[in-house]
Amino acid sequence: MSYIWKWLTVATSVAAVVAQDCPVYTEYSQEIHEPLSEGRLQLPYMRPDPACRTFNSTSVEKVIEDMRARLQDPDLARLFENTFPNTLDTTVKYFDPEQNLAFIITGDIDAQWLRDTANQFAHYHALLSIDPELATLVKAIINVEARYVAEYPYCNAFQPPVESGLEPTYNEWALNVRVNPPVNNETVFECKYEIDSLSGFVKLSRSYYEETGDDSFINDNWIAAIDQVFRVINEQSQASFDDDYNWVSYFNWTGTAGALSPRVFNHGNGEPKGYTGMVGTHHRPADDLSVFAYLVPANAMLSVELGHLHEMLNKTNKLPEIAEEARIWSERIEQAVWNVSVIDDVFAFESNGLGSHFFMDDANVPSLLSLPYLGFLDRNDTAYVKTRQRILSKQNPYYAEGETWNGVGGPHVDPWHPWPMSHVSAIFGTDDDEAILNSLYLLANNTEGLGLMHESVSIYGDKEVAGVSRPYTRPWFAWANSYFAEMLLDLAERKPHLIFNDSTPYRVGQD
Repeated sequence: MSYIWKWLTVATSVAAVVAQDCPVYTEYSQEIHEPLSEGRLQLPYMRPDPACRTFNSTSVEKVIEDMRARLQDPDLARLFENTFPNTLDTTVKYFDPEQNLAFIITGDIDAQWLRDTANQFAHYHALLSIDPELATLVKAIINVEARYVAEYPYCNAFQPPVESGLEPTYNEWALNVRVNPPVNNETVFECKYEIDSLSGFVKLSRSYYEETGDDSFINDNWIAAIDQVFRVINEQSQASFDDDYNWVSYFNWTGTAGALSPRVFNHGNGEPKGYTGMVGTHHRPADDLSVFAYLVPANAMLSVELGHLHEMLNKTNKLPEIAEEARIWSERIEQAVWNVSVIDDVFAFESNGLGSHFFMDDANVPSLLSLPYLGFLDRNDTAYVKTRQRILSKQNPYYAEGETWNGVGGPHVDPWHPWPMSHVSAIFGTDDDEAILNSLYLLANNTEGLGLMHESVSIYGDKEVAGVSRPYTRPWFAWANSYFAEMLLDLAERKPHLIFNDSTPYRVGQD
């Protein structure tokens, strides 16, 4: 068994390294641990020993016990027990409440992604008003991310804060990559520009305020970060050519000779775009390159989060000019999404503002399938229903189906590895009981017997395809675990009769 050094923060708020007999969770997550669930699947118990958990919360433990007591299927109960606490159990690499700093890894990649962190903590939001320690952790995450965004608003993933004493992680995919403006790889893990990363930062901030009413996170760091968010929005909403055909470029990224990361055409600027009112992006939420700059689901999320930012700042009576700018951009982007991206009542995945559209969907959130989850539209909206039908069919190039597994994937892995995340989004996007149960049990039945959500699962099992044999990717992917648990909690409130023995809703933090 391999062991790691576990970072803790002592009472004096000085980071201390304590030797613990704690297994590396990447390895631990691929092994069967007893006791097994009493259901048909006999799923293992995948939580680390309490002494090895990176953050302990009594409110989280109460939710686990509440749900275990009510879930009628022991296998679903075990999945919730494993997934709901996974972020706190395994990914809080550093936390110092006195310095108001934290570092949250994605799981088996030792870096902090803005998007992942926002989603890893989304299912804990309802606990922040009753769990001061958890709220303090989230506030520290907001503060460190504000510092990152203020300095490098175009970057998506970061190294530990210097105060932690943790060494930066070597990232071979960042080698020989030309980024303009340049970045410091001691601070930045990688600098792929993804507009949803900035939306994730806003989402985490406003969710914290909504649950706690505490606006003290709006400090100089945070204000500087929000200023940079709007800088990016203004820069990346512009057309590639101005009226006199001068090329407009504020950021470019491309692999150079010897890089593992790909070369990007047009000298790292990607495909040209026209003005629409949406905001362009270079990469998708899976860290893959966009085909066309206007990624529709990312703009839908941005519109929603800017609307929430406007509401939050109005309530705090702070930064009225930024609040108004948020409102204007929220409405502008929303209108552009509907006007530019909906063709014959179907949403395009990407557009270029010059008349071209790309239809597909990718499992990563924000996705078209996740539009109701994002809060952009109702799950019964006509255009969404029609788009959903197309996404979950052969008309989507990244939909795949095998004997025991199906779903939406993306080019980040390959076309025959659908992501469990796509079924979670599908459940959020429907009220149909049969469709919900079908997706729910596809998820439960396809953990490779390990009781955790993976990044992707092959429709061919362990059969070799194109010279590769891998039944699943990423054994420890905290975001996928959080998203699954968040979905079960949504069903506990919205569709309790499907998962409980009765129809009484369960609401986190209220029951």
